[in-house]
Amino acid sequence: MKLKIGLPKGSLQESTLALLRKAGFNFYIRERAYFPASDDDELQAILIRAQEMATYVSDGVLDVGITGKDWIVENRAEVVEVAELVYSKTSFRPVRWVVAVPEASDIQSVADLNGKRIATEAVNITRQYLEANDVQADVEFSWGATEAKTPELVDAIVEITESGSSLRANNLRIVDTVLASTVRLITNSKTYSDPWKREKTDNIALLLQGAIQASGKVGLKFNIRQADLQRVQETLPAMKRPTVSPLLGNEWVALETIIDETVVRTLLPQLKKAGAEDIIEYPLNKVIY
Repeated sequence: MKLKIGLPKGSLQESTLALLRKAGFNFYIRERAYFPASDDDELQAILIRAQEMATYVSDGVLDVGITGKDWIVENRAEVVEVAELVYSKTSFRPVRWVVAVPEASDIQSVADLNGKRIATEAVNITRQYLEANDVQADVEFSWGATEAKTPELVDAIVEITESGSSLRANNLRIVDTVLASTVRLITNSKTYSDPWKREKTDNIALLLQGAIQASGKVGLKFNIRQADLQRVQETLPAMKRPTVSPLLGNEWVALETIIDETVVRTLLPQLKKAGAEDIIEYPLNKVIY
């Protein structure tokens, strides 16, 4: 038996494949190929645009898929959201669909969009947003280069952004957030009612979340004298209490913990000064709570 899994093609492709590798699933993609090979014989993968993923999963063409919450909403797809996966093209944070206008525009709030012309790829999301704010505007689908359409063609755009840098580079100003979106692992009710497919899907979700939770963290182990242990434990950042193991004799112990990678550069010199020896830092692929 195989699980048909859709992988996002385009902006999310590389970050998704990297995350899957950390989770233990390796996919091999030949140039211009749409059917990646996998080292998991139970998976049958296809590359497809994130914008279309939810529809194919909802219709049962694919068993599971990885796509953004925004495209689930945009397509009004009836899917089962198995897991939220907080990562994006370049970072581990949500993306936002925002209303943006030229810097010189007199549009300052959503109310000012009344009667205006708006271009966006997310037409349904935008219309829902306007309706919720009791605003009537002309919303048109944008086939691309949306940021270049103001002010000559439209009054405002609704565009996706991570940091806002691209909008600022095009002299655009953010007026409001329409929708914050994170990546989701999705399936459909038929797939999720099959015991084997459900367990396989849940296992993938567990490993993907473990890979995300490990991002930005490292493992740290070192030896310390018993006499210095309490002082070190009080200042050592950790997910929980560190693991302490006795060494031969009564004078030394081995301590192991998981910490944020950003604190390592300041922590290691402090540990050395406190008497720690044989300090080892190692990378993590997965952290499962």
